[in-house]
Amino acid sequence: MRLTRRQLTGALSALPLFPILAGCGARADGTLTVWAMGNEAAALPVLLQKIDWPANAPPIFVQPLPWTAAHEKLLTGFAGGSLPSVGQVGNSWIAELAAIGAIAPVPAHATALLADQFGAVIDTNRIAGKSWGVPWYVDTRLQFYRKDLFERAGYAGPPADWTGWKVALHKVKKVAGDGNFALLYPLNEYEQLTTLALSAGARMLRDDGGRGAFSEPEFKAALAFYKSLFDEGIAPRISMTQISNVWTEFGRGYFSLFLSGPWTIGDMKNRLAPELQDAWGTAPNPGPDGIGSAAPGGSSLVVFADSAHSNAAWDLVARLMAPGAQVALHKATGDLPARRSVWDAAGLALDPAVAPFRTQLEHATALPKVPEWERIVTEMQIVAERMVRGQYSVDEAAKEIDARADRLLEKRRWMLEKGRAL
Repeated sequence: MRLTRRQLTGALSALPLFPILAGCGARADGTLTVWAMGNEAAALPVLLQKIDWPANAPPIFVQPLPWTAAHEKLLTGFAGGSLPSVGQVGNSWIAELAAIGAIAPVPAHATALLADQFGAVIDTNRIAGKSWGVPWYVDTRLQFYRKDLFERAGYAGPPADWTGWKVALHKVKKVAGDGNFALLYPLNEYEQLTTLALSAGARMLRDDGGRGAFSEPEFKAALAFYKSLFDEGIAPRISMTQISNVWTEFGRGYFSLFLSGPWTIGDMKNRLAPELQDAWGTAPNPGPDGIGSAAPGGSSLVVFADSAHSNAAWDLVARLMAPGAQVALHKATGDLPARRSVWDAAGLALDPAVAPFRTQLEHATALPKVPEWERIVTEMQIVAERMVRGQYSVDEAAKEIDARADRLLEKRRWMLEKGRAL
């Protein structure tokens, strides 16, 4: 499935245009260039001052990229032969970059960097028996909930099994009062249904990622449970664009539980009213019979395939994965460390809002590793919303999602068949 730059350049011609940032190209002056995004890009220059970089090693230049343009920039950088030596890459992009040959697999001497990490995150980066990136920080999604309303309903927190969880949500809704709901599952977001599907053990794709598996019993069980949350009035039939202010609505009890990631902890502390600071908590997702699953997220450090400083690039990755550097990254950005041992060193196990994320990461499940995945789950959610609004039954929705996934995977099936024939 490796594409040439000429083939990719033709495919890229259909991509939307975006602003080109000055200095974004790889430097040709012997410098080891690193592309990074968001808060990590802002923190990296200070972090690099603490890693004891050898005096005879190539100087390091950090090029920040906005997340909104990063994916396209990586693809056009590959097509134009201007990728840097090292890059921060969203884990969901690994499969695509590996397929086109943009990144180098983790060499044998660097596989030790994958030790002491969460299995599902490592699995996300493993394709065709090779690891293609070193997780730098991790995240996942779990439940943020109103502790006070759950306590008034008779619960110390959300139950861990689907049946008990739904019973508790009905009681929480009653406590919250008329016009309020227990749960916010926005109909324009796919993460909630994906989480239920992973918790039910659904694989979602079959035949080496060539066809949808949405009509299999596990996914249909998750789809039916998802539909019941709206049918029973636990969650409102609305999209996120219909919520004027999440923190205001959460604070007034319009909903008492929603799904989000570790970045929301800071938002809770900064945006929720002072009198509610002790009234919220986090908890792992529920599953059919106990703690459920979630998709692992975060970013990995990759070395690009055509790097002129491959050895130095892997040396830099190793230094950024050292325990001290991982702790410093957490302190600077709030990112959750990729290494389990660093959680203890950073005291995260003692933080009641953060500790459940480790439990959830231990129960995470890697998503299907195909470049088309984000388009597939977007279509999945379009159909799921129509099901919730009454257009499809569960069986009809599952069949329609399979049909849409199969259309998106048509080229992949052709390439798989061509590869087998060769």
